[in-house]
Amino acid sequence: MQRFAQLHARARQANPRDADNMVVATVGEGGRPSCRNVLLKATDERGFVFFTNTLGRKGRELAQNPNAALLFYYPELGEQVSVEGRVEPVTAAEADAYFATRPRLSQLGAWASEQSEELSSREELEERVRLTDLRHTGQAVPRPPHWSGYRVLPERIEFWRAHVNRLHERVEYRRAGQGWRTRLLNP
Repeated sequence: MQRFAQLHARARQANPRDADNMVVATVGEGGRPSCRNVLLKATDERGFVFFTNTLGRKGRELAQNPNAALLFYYPELGEQVSVEGRVEPVTAAEADAYFATRPRLSQLGAWASEQSEELSSREELEERVRLTDLRHTGQAVPRPPHWSGYRVLPERIEFWRAHVNRLHERVEYRRAGQGWRTRLLNP
């Protein structure tokens, strides 16, 4: 996690706008994989945190199979990090604290969007946002019960760095009890 924190800090310096982008892959019905970009919102010694609507496709897939893979790609640095691990929900206090920092329109959208469900028109969504805003006029927007976060608890982390002639550097960390076993992999 310390090595990731150092790389992520360099990525933020190189490209502050995109350094928190990550691909999260989950497994759906019949073992079919699906992936999408989300934003990394926190890291600590336990893992990597992102937030979402728990009733959407990601949330449903994680409820069925609480395992995920993450991919961070930093083209400016010629490096990437892949993570695999079990997923656990964040605490309500963590979700509340992060939700309170979101812009009001994002908070309203969390209530108005039926994530991953069919939408008849953009106007329908905008009207739901408008009505949600009216319900919360003059007050803070509370976190919806279906909106929370997940922490990916890494069991495997691989750091990849581009090298000439495609002789890339690959270093794998695998969870071994309370520590990590490290090994160099062929490109």
